[in-house]
Amino acid sequence: MKKGYWLLSAVAVAAPAAAQVSPVAGGVEVRNAVATMQVVALTPETLRIRVARDGRFAEDASWAVDSETRRLRAAVKPGADGFSTSALRVKVDPQTLALTVTDRAGKVIVADDAQPVAFDGRGFTLRKAMPQAAHYYGLGDKTGPLDRRGGSFVDWNTDAYGFGVGTDPIYKSVPFFVATGGAGGSYGLFLDNSWRSWFDFGHREDNVLALGAPDGPVDYYVIAGPSTAEVVRRYGDLTGRSPLMPQWALGYQQSRYSYMTAQETRAIADRLRQDRVPTDVIWLDIDWQDRNRPFTVDTKAFPDMAGLVRDLGTQGIKLVTITDLHVARAPDQGYAPYDSGVAGDQFVHAADGKTYVAPVWPGPSVFPDFTRRSTRDWYGTLFRQQVDWGIAGVWNDMNEPAIFETPTKTMPLDTVHRIDSDGFAARTATHAEVHNIYGMQNTRATYDGLRTLRPNERAFVMTRASYAGGQKYAVTWTGDNVSSWDHLKLSVQQLLNLGLSGFAYSAADVGGFTGGPSADLLTKWFEVAAFTPVFRDHSAKNTPRAEPWVDGPEHLAIRRRYVEERYRLMPYLYGLAELNARSGDPIMRPVFYDYPAAASASCDQSMAWTLGGKLLVAGNPRPESPQAYSICLPAGGWYDYWSGRPVQGQMQGADGPVQSASQATGAARTASLTLMETPTLDRMPVFVRAGTILPRQPLVQSTSERPQGPLELHVYPGPDCAGDLYFDDGHSMGFASGDYLRQHVSCRLSGDGRVTIDFAPREGRYAPWWTAMTVIVHDRVREGKATLGGRSQSARFDPANGTVAVTLPDQPGGSRLIVTR
Repeated sequence: MKKGYWLLSAVAVAAPAAAQVSPVAGGVEVRNAVATMQVVALTPETLRIRVARDGRFAEDASWAVDSETRRLRAAVKPGADGFSTSALRVKVDPQTLALTVTDRAGKVIVADDAQPVAFDGRGFTLRKAMPQAAHYYGLGDKTGPLDRRGGSFVDWNTDAYGFGVGTDPIYKSVPFFVATGGAGGSYGLFLDNSWRSWFDFGHREDNVLALGAPDGPVDYYVIAGPSTAEVVRRYGDLTGRSPLMPQWALGYQQSRYSYMTAQETRAIADRLRQDRVPTDVIWLDIDWQDRNRPFTVDTKAFPDMAGLVRDLGTQGIKLVTITDLHVARAPDQGYAPYDSGVAGDQFVHAADGKTYVAPVWPGPSVFPDFTRRSTRDWYGTLFRQQVDWGIAGVWNDMNEPAIFETPTKTMPLDTVHRIDSDGFAARTATHAEVHNIYGMQNTRATYDGLRTLRPNERAFVMTRASYAGGQKYAVTWTGDNVSSWDHLKLSVQQLLNLGLSGFAYSAADVGGFTGGPSADLLTKWFEVAAFTPVFRDHSAKNTPRAEPWVDGPEHLAIRRRYVEERYRLMPYLYGLAELNARSGDPIMRPVFYDYPAAASASCDQSMAWTLGGKLLVAGNPRPESPQAYSICLPAGGWYDYWSGRPVQGQMQGADGPVQSASQATGAARTASLTLMETPTLDRMPVFVRAGTILPRQPLVQSTSERPQGPLELHVYPGPDCAGDLYFDDGHSMGFASGDYLRQHVSCRLSGDGRVTIDFAPREGRYAPWWTAMTVIVHDRVREGKATLGGRSQSARFDPANGTVAVTLPDQPGGSRLIVTR
C-alpha cells in the first residue's frame, strides 16, 4: 500500500479548525482545507453524500439515478453539526468529515471510521466502522458465500467463461450492498461510480468496511431501513424497478449453444410436447445468424424465420434470439448495420480518432457508442426485422464488452466514447469510465427499441453484463457457469444477492453451461430452478446434451414433475412478479428477508430461500451428499407443500427446545421449528407458511394455453392469514390503464376450528380465465360444512390429505365463505 495514501488520509484527519458548516436545501455542506462534503436527504430515509476534494463537485449526473430522483429533498431540521429528518439524525465532524447516521433514538445505523475519507491522486477511499454483528449482502452475482463479510471485491465487468466459485470480478458491476445486524437496523449503501470500484468487508483491516475507486466522483447513497425489505424497496425507488415481464418469461425455457437449424429447433419443440414437458420458450444462440453477424440470419439453416416462429407458436412456444452488441466490420458487403452505423458515425473510436476495430465472433468488429442517445435510438431500429418475424425477446450477450485476442478480454482503457445524455455535459470519456455501464446501455438501447417497435407489448431482454439500475431494462443470468455441485449451490447464492441488488428476474444456466452435468446433478438442478425467478436449461457447444429427456425416463419423470409444479404455481409466481414491479420486493429472497430471526438460526441455510416469503425451499447445503441435514423453519408454523400437512419437528423457543407439536398453534407461533431431512433424488423440501392463501391453477403446457377448470385457492390456517390474486393478459401494456385484476383474500381461524374466508371486491376490469374457484382448506380432521353468504355449499372431505374443498362460482364482488368442522 502506498505511504502517500495514508499521509493524505492523515491530512484529512488533521484538517484545521476553520471548517465551515452551512445549511443547504435538504441537508448540510461542510468545508475544510482538504475537501467539501455535502449530505442531503432525498427522503427521510435516503441520504446522498458527495465529496469534492478541491471544493468543486463533479457534475450532477448519473447512469443509475434519474434527475428527478436526485432533485428530491426531504424536510430537515438543522443542527449544530448536521441535521435530522423524521427518521434519521445526521452528524458530520467538520474536522475529519466523519459521518454518523443514527435513528431518532440515537442507535447507530452507519458510522465512519477514524479516517473516513482519503485521496490518492485521482482515487479515493472511504472507510466505515464494521460492527462485529454486521453482515453484508448484495453486489449483484459476485461469487463466494451469500454473506460478503470477510471478502474483498472488484467491480469490473469481465467475460469470465467457466468462472470458479471464488473468481472475481465476473460479469456485472452493482456497487450496492445491504448491511444487517447493526444497532440501528439494516441499511444499504450505493456507490454511484462507474469506474473500477472496489469493496472490502474487513478483509484487509479487521472491523473496517472500505470502498473506493481509482477515479470518478465520490457520490454515494445511504439508505436506512430499519428492515432489509425497506432498504431493498428504497433502493428500487432510487435506481428503478424491473418492469412487469410478460408471463411467458416465468415459464420453462429450453436453450443450447446452439440449435443449429430450423429442423433441429422444430424437433426440440416436438420432443418437448411429446414428452409433455411444459415449455414457453426456445432460445437460439449465435449460430442462427449468418457468419455470427448480428441482425442477420443464416438462410440455409433457417430459411423461413417467420414461418418457424409461426409454427412454434401453434405449439405454445416462443422464440428468443441472441443479438450480441458488436457489429461485423463488413464494408461494401450490403451489411446494413455496419453501413448505416458508419453513415451515422455510431461506433466507438480508438484513441487515435479512428473507429475502434477488434475481433469477436464475426471476426473484425466495431462497437456502437451506447453512451450517445442518438446511437441508442439507431441501434433500437435494427430489431425491426426480428419484431416483424414475431421474435418474442432478445438476448444481449458479450456486452462487458468481451473482446478476443487481448489479455484484458475487453477494450483498451483509452478507447473513446461520447456522452450526451443522463444529465452529463456533452463530452468524450475513456473506456475506463464507461466500461462498467456499457452493457447496461446496450440493454437500454435494446429495450427501448423493442418498446418503440411494439409499443403495446412488454419487452423482454436478457443480458450478461450490467450496472446498478440495469434492472429497468433487462433480466439477467449468471453467465458461463460450470456443471458441478459447487456451482449448483453457488447459483442459489448468486440469485439471492441479485434479488437484493435490484435484479428480481435472474437465472443460472440449469445443469451448468460448460462441462456436462451428471444425471443426478441435472435432475437436482431442475428441482432448484423450478423455484427460481427464471428457469432456463442451457448448455455449451461440444458438451453433453442437457435437455430434460437425455438421461432416461426416470430422470425425465422427476424433471417434468418439477416443471409441472412451476406451472401449477403460475398464479402465485405472476403475483410476485407484479408485486416486484410495484414495490421492489425480490421474487426469490433469503429467508431472513421476511424472517429476520432466521439470520441467527442454527442450521446451515446456504441452500434455503423463499419465494415471496410464503414458500420456503430448504435445499441440501451439501447438495452432493446423501447425509441427512437440519432444516430450520422460522417461528409461526409451516405446512409441507407436497403433502399439505402441518410440519412436525423439534420446536425451538427463545430459551431452547419446547414441546413437540404437529400444528401451527400455541407455542409454535413464537418458536422456530427444526427438523431433519434425508436427501433423496426426487425430493426438494418445500414448505408453506401457516396463514398463507396460495393460488394454483390446472396444469397447462404453456402460459398461452387457457387452464381448464377452476382456480384453486389453498388455505393454510394460521396467523395473519391472507393472499392476493393478480392477473392480466400476460403480455400487453393494458395493465397500465386498468386492464388487470387484483383481489385480496383473507381468512381467520376460530377456536372451534371454523375457518372464515373473506373475498374483498376486485380492482380492475380484467376478465379472468376461470369461472369457478375451488377453495381447499388444509389441516382438517373431519368432514365440514360450508356456507357462502349464509347459503349452504357442497364440501368434500379428503381424509388422505386432510383437506376440505369447496367449489364456488367466481367471486368478483366480495363475499364470505365459512368452513366448519
